[in-house]
Amino acid sequence: MTTAARVHLSKTFPSAYKKLAALSTEVGQIARDNGIEPLLSELVQMRASQINGCAYCLRVHTKKALSLGETTERMTVLPSWREAGLYSKRERAALALCEAMTLVTDGHVPDDVYEAALAVFSEAEFAAISWVIVSINAFNRIAVTSRYLVDPVTAEQ
Repeated sequence: MTTAARVHLSKTFPSAYKKLAALSTEVGQIARDNGIEPLLSELVQMRASQINGCAYCLRVHTKKALSLGETTERMTVLPSWREAGLYSKRERAALALCEAMTLVTDGHVPDDVYEAALAVFSEAEFAAISWVIVSINAFNRIAVTSRYLVDPVTAEQ
């Protein structure tokens, strides 16, 4: 992949980016206020960032997950969460929903994924985790398009 300079979307129209950041802050508060565990929120944001190939967002949410006590083992096997046996029913439902919403062109959100999520989440929790997924996908698209780089100097800190 080339590292040539690209239009930096957040710098070109900072007011739009600030509104997206405000949405993300609001969504995070809604998630917390409606029973979505902070670590669960970080897991789905990591998974969406993995799918979208967004190293920048993956770094951000990996650091947050570590600060919340997530283990390196669970983060390492996150791409294979179905086979890992390390995730709760609630986490598995959120991760399946995250994948379906992120890969929406692969058949939209299948009924079984939707129903499995509603079996473990209240309507408010379902809506809250869905907004977390919507928000991270927006950020992933900005960072990937603008090719936000992971600076090796700051990545080690």
